[in-house]
Amino acid sequence: MTVVLAGVGADSTNLGTLAPLYDDGRFEYVPIPEKTADTDETETLGSWELRATDGTAAALTNRITPQPIGEAERTLTGDELAEWPLHRDPNFAALTYGEHRTSGYVSRLRTLEPGDVVGFYAGLRRPGGERAHRYLIGYMTVDRVDVVTPEQSRDEREAILAAHPDNAHTKRARDGACYLEKPVVLVDGREPGGLFERHPIRLSEYYVKSGNERAQYYLRESVAVEWDVRAGGENMMYKPAYRCGISGSTFRDRVGIPGERSATDGVIGG
Repeated sequence: MTVVLAGVGADSTNLGTLAPLYDDGRFEYVPIPEKTADTDETETLGSWELRATDGTAAALTNRITPQPIGEAERTLTGDELAEWPLHRDPNFAALTYGEHRTSGYVSRLRTLEPGDVVGFYAGLRRPGGERAHRYLIGYMTVDRVDVVTPEQSRDEREAILAAHPDNAHTKRARDGACYLEKPVVLVDGREPGGLFERHPIRLSEYYVKSGNERAQYYLRESVAVEWDVRAGGENMMYKPAYRCGISGSTFRDRVGIPGERSATDGVIGG
């Protein structure tokens, strides 16, 4: 039994900005823009409603540069930006998550078992120019894990994808083939799980490490100890996948249940 922490959500590399975290503890979760318009996903930057203020995700930026595989780089603004689909991953409403990143993600996620947990963290910034940080924004209890690989037959791939109809990787798959020719882990969840309403848990520190010239984001030592982080390293700049030694039940007890959490649930260190 274990917990994997996955870095998700739009950020400066794909949206040009970070989602905001407000003084009352509310925050926005914005999925990354999709790499391709050829998806069954109906949510777009212009339809994704913000939770704490009026408007949509399109109001957070004025341009994006999606990079579809095999196509030239292009910049979208205005109506084109608003109409561009989101890669809704994780889908907190359906409790489903997919991943193809090979930097520890596929290998750690594919070993999860029912009752384990996937915790999701994202970069958030407080209005007014305060330092942005990485925050735990929600989680889901694992119910089922499947892996789609290019080596499988088309029938095998289609059957697996059909079992995860709300997953973003299923929505952009075509003829049983995932968008990228890589293994894709599909994780469906069950309650308890979901996006926090308020009070995300800060996971990062930002400082210049001895021997370096520039400040970077690092996993807080208190988090590493509290959650018994065993793999993923300490540098958080590129959203590594962390494997924790604590059980799913212990994690849920410490963090609290989404929708029922208070400002003190899951507080770690100072």
